Amino acid sequence: MKIENYIIEKGGSPFIIAEMSGNHKQSLARALKIVDAAAKSGAHALKLQTYTPDTMTLDSEEDEFFISDPNSLWAGQSLHSLYNKAHTPWEWHQPIFDRARELGMIAFSSPFDETAVDFLETLSVPCYKIASFENTDLPLIRKVASTGKPMIISTGMATIAELDETVKAARAAGCKSLVLLKCTSTYPATPENSNLLTIPHMSKLFGCEVGMSDHTMGIGTSVAAVALGATIIEKHFTLDRSDGGVDSTFSLEPSEFTQLVIETERAWQSLGKVSYGATKAEATQVTKRRSIYIVEDLKAGDVLTKDNLRCIRPGHGLPPKYYDALLGRALKCDVKKGTPVDWNLVG
Repeated sequence: MKIENYIIEKGGSPFIIAEMSGNHKQSLARALKIVDAAAKSGAHALKLQTYTPDTMTLDSEEDEFFISDPNSLWAGQSLHSLYNKAHTPWEWHQPIFDRARELGMIAFSSPFDETAVDFLETLSVPCYKIASFENTDLPLIRKVASTGKPMIISTGMATIAELDETVKAARAAGCKSLVLLKCTSTYPATPENSNLLTIPHMSKLFGCEVGMSDHTMGIGTSVAAVALGATIIEKHFTLDRSDGGVDSTFSLEPSEFTQLVIETERAWQSLGKVSYGATKAEATQVTKRRSIYIVEDLKAGDVLTKDNLRCIRPGHGLPPKYYDALLGRALKCDVKKGTPVDWNLVG
C-alpha cells in the first residue's frame, strides 16, 4: 500500500498514526496544539473521526441509547450526548489537515456514514479508515471503496466470516489497497485480550498487510505487534491525560508517543532475517571467545594436564572442544605461560 509518499509493506518500517478522536475537547486551538505535538512526537499520520451526533445515533436517553454500564468510561450519558462531546466539527477538518500537512504528516479520517465520505472527498484525503464498530456496515464499506483510495479497516469484534464479507465487499467495489488492523474494542483494552498471534494469521488468511489499532495502556503491545509483522500502529493521542477528554484515559501523551515511534522502529529493525553464525558486526568478537591456553611455563616433553592447560579467554587458541583430546599429549618444544595452543605444539 502507498499513501502519498509513504509505502506500507511487509518488511517495511511501521507507519505510526496519531488518533486525535475527541481529545480536542471542542477547542480548535487545542486540536491544533495536538497536531503540533503529534508531529513533534514523530507521528507519520494524524487521523480524525468524521461524524455528527445525528449521523451516529438517535437523540434519545431511552434503553440502549443510554450508557448504563457502570464499567464504561462514558457511563451516565446518552450516546447522542457522548458523540456531541467527541465529534470534530466538520469546519475544523480543513485547518487541522492543513496544519498536519505543513508539518509533514499524512492527514485523513474515519467516516461514519456516506455523507462523511462525500465531505472528506472534497478535502482530497489520501486514504480512509473504517472503525471497528462500522466494519460490518457493508454499504459504507462499498462507498469508501468506490473512491479507489487505500482503505484501513479495524477488525474489532469481527468474526472470520464477517471479515470475509467486508474484505470481499471492499475489493469488489474498487479497493485495490487494503490493510486490516487487529483491534480489541474495549476502552482501555488489556494485553491479555489483545491476541496478537492473530496478526500473521490474518495477513495470510486475507492476503493483505495487517497492523494494530491499540487501545491498551503504554506501548508494549504495539511493540510486540510490530515484532509479529504489524505494518501500521494506530494509537490515540492527547496533550495530557489529566486534562480530560472523552478518550484521554487510553491515549498516549507526547513523550510516550515519541517512545512508541522509537521502540516500534527498533522492534522492526531487530527482526532482520534467519541468521546463524557471526554477523558482520560480530566478526571482530570471535577472537574474544574462550580457547585453549598453556597456563604454566613448560619444557619440551612435558605432558599436558588439567593443571597446565585451561580454557580461557581470548580465542586465539584451539576451540575448547579439543581440550580432552589434548590432555596427556607431550609438547614438542618449550612453551611459555599464556601461549595459545595449536596442533604444532604437541606430538
